[in-house]
Amino acid sequence: MAIDTPGRVAYINARLLDPATGLDAGGGLLTEGEHIVHLAPGLFRDGPPVGAQVVDCRGACLAPGLVDMRTQLREPGQEHKESFKSAGRAAAAGGVTSMVGLPNTNPVIDGEAAVEFVARRARLIGLAKVFTYAAATKGLEGRELAEVGLLRQAGALAFTDGVKAVADAQVMRRLLAYAASHDLLVIQHPEEPSLAGSGAMNAGEMATRLGLAGIPREAELIMLERDMRLVAMTGARYHAAHVSTAEGVDILRRAKAQGLRVTADTAPFYFALNELEVGDYRTFAKLSPPLRAEADRQAVIAGLVDGTLDAIASDHCPQDADTKRLPFNLAEFGGIGLETLLPVTLSLVHGGHLSLLDALDRVTRAPADLLGLDAGRLRTGAPADLVVFDPDRPWKVVADTMRSKAKNTPFDGHLVQGRVIRTVVDGRAVFPEGEG
Repeated sequence: MAIDTPGRVAYINARLLDPATGLDAGGGLLTEGEHIVHLAPGLFRDGPPVGAQVVDCRGACLAPGLVDMRTQLREPGQEHKESFKSAGRAAAAGGVTSMVGLPNTNPVIDGEAAVEFVARRARLIGLAKVFTYAAATKGLEGRELAEVGLLRQAGALAFTDGVKAVADAQVMRRLLAYAASHDLLVIQHPEEPSLAGSGAMNAGEMATRLGLAGIPREAELIMLERDMRLVAMTGARYHAAHVSTAEGVDILRRAKAQGLRVTADTAPFYFALNELEVGDYRTFAKLSPPLRAEADRQAVIAGLVDGTLDAIASDHCPQDADTKRLPFNLAEFGGIGLETLLPVTLSLVHGGHLSLLDALDRVTRAPADLLGLDAGRLRTGAPADLVVFDPDRPWKVVADTMRSKAKNTPFDGHLVQGRVIRTVVDGRAVFPEGEG
């Protein structure tokens, strides 16, 4: 499929927002081809340049496109749940211009050919940019290290066993030691698997009342505590994914204070929802890690405010109806999140926890910098990956209207604020559809 190269596009009457520089001002931005060529407060006050296509933002926010550092794209192997194309459409509707997939596909992304396949398919689809992590261990089995050096050369951004923890301490030590010698990033799903066992939701009074097996918060804490010791031993770069507990945030806060090379993210589920969402066995709220208690939710917000948690990722995990419309204990874990990443992140602004620039930083500059991507910034010469949005426009999340193939959003029925008006990738409008 040929993708047309865009010409000159002038964005006028915009509220320019760039978390990387602190820019928040009325102005304009000019793109030419795939790049930003000029932006400034007050730009185009005397009119746009002759011959440029004009996009009047009418006072809406113009920011770097979102960088989603944790998604499950299901291709190859489970395209009935999601595909690059359906995920790309959902990403575009959510203002996400770059997304990074986990390696738990079929086949597993643990070889160079699989990494290269992702890059080729993403270019062919031409929607949001797609990058990939590679498996930390062969087959995600947790026993033998993958060829991480070759995988990095092939384009893998970091190394993780996806929704599984690297549970064997000796394997993790070897992985971190190798990663440290090559300055590679290791991403961990911090959950001790034998302790999580067959649990279905957060352990506690509610799980007991519902008669469901619980996953104790200690499953997260034990893995984080162990890994901090291994990071201290090796000096490696380590990233904790979707942190969900108050004590987990505290462990990471202490590790950062000690100077360890540790970063972390959380997902909107864990700062916007708590275990009460499970309600009457609502499987859309069955997530991994599970939704926690209200005190944990508040602590996750505090971790975002003080910078202990560096980034916000959607944790997009599409499941089909056959795996969600089951008794709670049997249903699969996971919720979709590409289209709700921006509005739920903006709830931190509307709730008075973060400024608009700080909230956007967690989904633009911060994840881009963590992964070494040329993204997440408004600057001359940067890729023209942009989102235009109204931060205050209210709407109701309705699962059946989501653009993902899967409809399993735990935010189904929730009212949110913040609506994407336009999404631009390499200078081309990919949302609304048909406006490229």
